[in-house]
Amino acid sequence: MSKPNILILMVDQLNGTLFPDGPADWLHAPNLKKLAAKSTRFANAYTASPLCAPGRASFMSGQLPSRTGVYDNAAEFRSDIPTYAHHLRRAGYYTCLSGKMHFVGPDQLHGFEDRLTTDIYPADFGWTPDYRKPGERIDWWYHNMGSVTGAGVAETSNQMEYDDEVAYNATAKLYELSRDLDDRPWALTVSFTHPHDPYVARRKYWDLYEDCEHLLPEVPAMDYEDHDPHAQRIFDANDWSSFDIKEEDIRRSRRAYFANISYLDDKIGEILEVLETTRQEAIILFVSDHGDMLGERGLWFKMSFYDGSSRVPLMISSPDLPAGLIETPVSTLDVTPTLGALAGVDMAEIEPWTDGQNLVPLAQGIARTEPVAIEYAAEASYAPLVSLRDGKWKYTRCALDPDQLFDLEADPHELTNLAKDPAHAGTLEDLRAKSEARWNLEEFDAQVRASQARRWVVYEALREGGYYPWDYQPLQKASERYMRNHMNLDNLEESKRFPRGE
Repeated sequence: MSKPNILILMVDQLNGTLFPDGPADWLHAPNLKKLAAKSTRFANAYTASPLCAPGRASFMSGQLPSRTGVYDNAAEFRSDIPTYAHHLRRAGYYTCLSGKMHFVGPDQLHGFEDRLTTDIYPADFGWTPDYRKPGERIDWWYHNMGSVTGAGVAETSNQMEYDDEVAYNATAKLYELSRDLDDRPWALTVSFTHPHDPYVARRKYWDLYEDCEHLLPEVPAMDYEDHDPHAQRIFDANDWSSFDIKEEDIRRSRRAYFANISYLDDKIGEILEVLETTRQEAIILFVSDHGDMLGERGLWFKMSFYDGSSRVPLMISSPDLPAGLIETPVSTLDVTPTLGALAGVDMAEIEPWTDGQNLVPLAQGIARTEPVAIEYAAEASYAPLVSLRDGKWKYTRCALDPDQLFDLEADPHELTNLAKDPAHAGTLEDLRAKSEARWNLEEFDAQVRASQARRWVVYEALREGGYYPWDYQPLQKASERYMRNHMNLDNLEESKRFPRGE
């Protein structure tokens, strides 16, 4: 039996609360809505870590950051950790990446046979946080609120150039795959950097949201003192006190963010159109690495366990899964074992070291009882934070902070911490026991600190003298492109045409 082709469409920093059942009705996203209609839609999917590199390493490996060692945006993703690309390639797939995956370290492929673009972010250790210096802002790469005060319209930007290139290469690759020059099944990952800030959008998409009724957050900004300690650290890391955020800044930022969802929808539409017109069939998975708070309670970007930051869209279109909505909490950690199941790939050899679950049984009606785990140990933290989403409950623990317990059915905006409410003492005790069984926070903290200290030494050493960065350089074999004299012109023209001529 032939193995199915797989198309993974990944975006960056897309807030999952905007995808309650596919894209919200008011979003201009016709292609994603069409995809949603034929997909299993997971309304409560969570990232393994609300930051790019750790979230992506976990998504690809099915392992939490405490296992991968990818604690932050400058932590190396080790070459000995199997990813879905390794599993599929080992099973006979052609594996290819167009776009971002934020790999840090000398391995810039992690199982992909081909990579069509470089990454948008650096591959070295320069963005390493330092728990030895709590409260220190590293100005040259930490987020600040300039993304909010500078929001608006532009016809091109650094990120637009990148995503235009990602989409171009992806569609070209799909045309190539349609020619049947390789008889292997394929797994193509297309990974965009939008709608990640800066909040800058092209006019044609900006204009779609002129009369949008969602340009202000549902929960207005709170005073700094009213936030929990981790949220205060996020404010400090984002240098909030140096900026005067006005209502118009908020409106423009959210408008540009929504506009960039529509921009992505167009890009994804281009890719799906090529898939359809070349008559190729594939399992299609749509996901984001983490979310964006978008000004809710005054918070922006990610780094938080609140749903705006940690909840992501996840949809899978497959003939083996029924289309429809699933509200049971799931994780991006579940993607790798799910892809293995859908592709018929045995992953038994690494199952003891994975944190995700195969979603096929859940989609087919079998209940899931295991809670969803989330970790964070990067900038704006001075010690690791861990969280469990268990049914309607979300429980968060950190050695530095009071516990947090939220009932997300009664309190979807997470405004009432029930951790000190005697009426919920039993729930708190049960979730704390589950958390303590999974995590030793003292050991976790020691591992993070050791990793940071090592990387600071290595980074500072490698920036002395000659500098040879790990950034991926896409390879193009010019002697194998278009027409060359070792090729038969008639055969070439016939093989490159789709559909074939008469």
